Amino acid sequence: MTSGVDAVQSVELVEHAPAIRLALPDAVGRALAASDIVDATPDPYMPGHWSLRAGSKVGAVAVTAPGGSEPITIRVTPKVPIVRLFFLLGYSLGPHGSWRDGEVEVAEHRDLVPALAHAVERQVDRALRQGLLQGYRATEESALVVRGRIREAEQIRRRYGAMLPIEVAYDEFTTDIAENRILRAAVERLLRLPGIPRDVRRRLLHQRARLTDVTAIVRGQPIPDWRPTRLNSRYHQALRLSRVVLDGASAEHGPGDLRIDGFLFDMNKLFEDFVTSALRDTFQDRSRDSSGHTARLQDSHHLDEAATIRMKPDFVLYGPDGTPCAVVDAKYKAERRSGYPYADLYQMLAYCTALDLREGHLVYAKGNAPHAAHQVRHAGMVIHQHALDLDQEPAGLLTDIEEVAQLLANTPRV
Repeated sequence: MTSGVDAVQSVELVEHAPAIRLALPDAVGRALAASDIVDATPDPYMPGHWSLRAGSKVGAVAVTAPGGSEPITIRVTPKVPIVRLFFLLGYSLGPHGSWRDGEVEVAEHRDLVPALAHAVERQVDRALRQGLLQGYRATEESALVVRGRIREAEQIRRRYGAMLPIEVAYDEFTTDIAENRILRAAVERLLRLPGIPRDVRRRLLHQRARLTDVTAIVRGQPIPDWRPTRLNSRYHQALRLSRVVLDGASAEHGPGDLRIDGFLFDMNKLFEDFVTSALRDTFQDRSRDSSGHTARLQDSHHLDEAATIRMKPDFVLYGPDGTPCAVVDAKYKAERRSGYPYADLYQMLAYCTALDLREGHLVYAKGNAPHAAHQVRHAGMVIHQHALDLDQEPAGLLTDIEEVAQLLANTPRV
């Protein structure tokens, strides 16, 4: 990889793995250094060489330098198996973890972007098997005949008393609705990504052809909203997965004449969503047994009496009387060799103090031990640190979540 700048066309990195050194065009190296894709630093001893290290973002990006040169593709592989990553993703896609392991096919793909493209294409195909969904869309236009209602204020403002054309507004029953526009945008987004296998690309092109009469979303336009209903139920999974493609940490441009196209998952956010959603689901199940607990994610609280220092724990559990009874923060990060980061303990201490709790819980994606507890001096508080093994089967992972939930339910107050 380091034989020459022109020789580097593909870079393979692993999430949180040691840095690698390779030759890169200076424009590409500077763009990566300014981006939030990977950590990039110039080699002080070898001009034209850069040190690249992947953080918690996984996926693939293609970086094209000015002058029409071939793009350099950077792929970051997650440490967890792809099938497990999609299981974690399911907990952020719908209420009560509606997307479970096995509902979305990733086939034999071992890289994230090909697996994602395959999964989206399969879900879109299932959604469209009965034809494109139709619905009513509010339309305003200038017409030669009256349709719907006349927009009198617009007619006066634009036409100054002229009879034609007429400014009208009406509801049109059409396939050009938000749901279909989201599917088309996701398909087109995937077709621009590097590393899509030929057979998957061919199927994506077929899906785009099925959606050809749907208005394309121009880059920079907001993604339309949709609401799950009985009428669009066959679209639900395809829409949720499409929003992952469209809402994910994406890279679609670069500074100056440099172009960056790609898709990245932030494993920090993915792990946080899984832990908090799985815990919330657990307590929703328990609520049917009259436990009286309610859970809120990213609920706002304040550290000081003047309410000037705001804090937002990942997960707060409330008792039947509405007062906080447990707090959790999820941390997807590499631990120190001698243990967990100290800063996390200080943060949890602040949460427990502000929420008037005697115990707090930190949940990590890995650790030196499955559980550790620290008694805080002169405070009467205990801070728990839990480690989830993401390599285990989903049933075991959910069992570990259940054990954490049991501790939360029994957390004493100050």
